[in-house]
Amino acid sequence: MVAASGKEYNMVSEILINATHEEIRVALLEGGQVVEFYIERKRDASLVGNIYMGKVVKILPGMQSAFIDIGLERAAFLYVADIRADIEEYAPFLEEEEKGDSVEFISRKARSDLAIEDLLQSGQEILVHVSKDPIGSKGARVTSYITLPGRYLVLMPNVEHVGISRRIADEQERMRLKAIAETIKPKGYGLIIRTASERCSEEELKKDLDFLILLWENIQRKKEKVTAPSLLYSDLDLVFRSVRDLLTQDVERLVIDSAEEYERIKEFVKTYFPKLLDKIVFYEGQESIFDAFGVELDISRALGRRVWLKSGGYIVTDQTEAMTVIDVNTGKFVGKDGLEDTILKTNLEAVKEIAYQIRLRNLGGIIIVDFIDMEKLENRGKVFNAFVEAMKKDRAKNTILHISELGLIQMTRKRVRESLGRTLCEPCPYCEGKGFVKSPRTLCYEIFRDISKLAVHGSEKIIITAHPSVAELLSDEERLGLEDIENRYGIKVIIKESNILHQEKYEINSL
Repeated sequence: MVAASGKEYNMVSEILINATHEEIRVALLEGGQVVEFYIERKRDASLVGNIYMGKVVKILPGMQSAFIDIGLERAAFLYVADIRADIEEYAPFLEEEEKGDSVEFISRKARSDLAIEDLLQSGQEILVHVSKDPIGSKGARVTSYITLPGRYLVLMPNVEHVGISRRIADEQERMRLKAIAETIKPKGYGLIIRTASERCSEEELKKDLDFLILLWENIQRKKEKVTAPSLLYSDLDLVFRSVRDLLTQDVERLVIDSAEEYERIKEFVKTYFPKLLDKIVFYEGQESIFDAFGVELDISRALGRRVWLKSGGYIVTDQTEAMTVIDVNTGKFVGKDGLEDTILKTNLEAVKEIAYQIRLRNLGGIIIVDFIDMEKLENRGKVFNAFVEAMKKDRAKNTILHISELGLIQMTRKRVRESLGRTLCEPCPYCEGKGFVKSPRTLCYEIFRDISKLAVHGSEKIIITAHPSVAELLSDEERLGLEDIENRYGIKVIIKESNILHQEKYEINSL
């Protein structure tokens, strides 16, 4: 694999696919360790890459955005910068930002001089492409810059541009591929040369391009026959996307445990990129494929809040609505060469694990990493450089700021889908997502206040029903408090325990 810097990582890569009737799970392994994990359940397949004929249902001038009805439960969200105004009119104002396999075009004219109400009207029909799945309470994010990804190329209708993946480091190869793209590109289309196209022939690229143009023409024809909201094109399922996007020349093999999906993949590969056919392997073992390769263990570890380091230190990951915070601690590690050296070694070990966890957990948005404070600027520089280097393996676009005086690294990472934790888990119904509950002693004192209020109003007998941990504390260590209330108000208090009550819940009945 080639990083953005051009450095090559020669680690052996494998793709494992566990396919059942209910869900598809895909793991990308490097050196035997899971580095990326994808899951798609039949009930809630990803929408990214789908193309819809949508209808503008609401314009929000204050946010310079609009809600677009694309036929889903929640309306999609379209920012003004994602509206493709007339390309020819605004061509002089286009700027590009190329990262990995994608090129994003933003009309500076539309962004600065044009308000969204000048570009869209309520009820207007608009062709949109889903760029982000619905996340949490937010609807899908869409753009009117249509891109159709193939195996080797990404087609951009109505954009005259040729871009090339920065992951292709060899300058001669870049020049060769760009020359081929300029030759085969029809007028009125733009192309991005993907990483997988490295060492491909002109014939292979042309075949991929012809398929994408045919696909776009079919979408255009369908567009004329439908009314909004309507789905015009659905991207490949996770199995085929994994073959298209992950199965590069650097991947040693793709192993799948479903005979039916194995045959589908073979036909797909045989039709579009036969050179990779010998990389497809059917798993015949008795043990579950993810257990056999140790994937289940890695996934389970990635769902934990605390991850231990080999030295005895550990990192803690907390994900909030707005950001993710990762904290580094020395834990059991005491070191041998002084405090600063111990801290540096823990931070450097944490760097590799944090970069790995960010990628595996698919953490996105704002990420704050709280390293252990280092006094020496030289050591801070070492930790920062090591972190930047470790993040180069990540295929997702990210921006990393220099380590602050407080020992914090602030970064952003592009979020296209939910994180692993949010995909596989839900907020605890017991603590309601807080991550903690009131202690039994706190609840005892709440109960004292509540029964005092009832006693003032003339109750003679009060029955308290509480969780066993609270009831036990009331009957034992806090019994004097209850007796004080009984004597003060001349009442009788009876305590009952209930195993079905939430620890924070209790019932007080007065007679």
